[in-house]
Amino acid sequence: MDLFPLGIREYIYGGLLVGAGVSLIFLTTGIISGASGFLTSTWSWLSRRPGFRQPPFVSSRVWRAWFTVGLIGGALAFTLLVNQSQGYVTDVQWSLLGGGGFLVGLGTRMSRGCTSGHGICGLSSWSLPSLLAVITFMGVAVLTANAIARIGVML
Repeated sequence: MDLFPLGIREYIYGGLLVGAGVSLIFLTTGIISGASGFLTSTWSWLSRRPGFRQPPFVSSRVWRAWFTVGLIGGALAFTLLVNQSQGYVTDVQWSLLGGGGFLVGLGTRMSRGCTSGHGICGLSSWSLPSLLAVITFMGVAVLTANAIARIGVML
């Protein structure tokens, strides 16, 4: 199987844009731009729990919410403008998708960060805890994907 059937150029451009974006956020705000932190700051509007009401989350939640809207809007714009004919379809049951999403969220909470926070920002700042987190969640992802494929859940 060819890993890059349409070429590698788009991946290079995407990586450069992501790197530039997280660098800009860090340089202008001092905040690591992990998606789980963005989600936590969004929850600060809805929850009164102390973990969600920390000053860094509350003080930056407006621009973080706009950043999240931009992530979703960018994916939607790409789908509508570039990927019109292909779309995104899966034969995986909604219950499995929901369960997987729950487990990803749980793992994100347990590791105190996500792939963008640990994988992009943490690794680029030579953080040993981030390296251990990336090794752990990538290893578990590979094992889980292979196990699921072997038992025939994925079509």
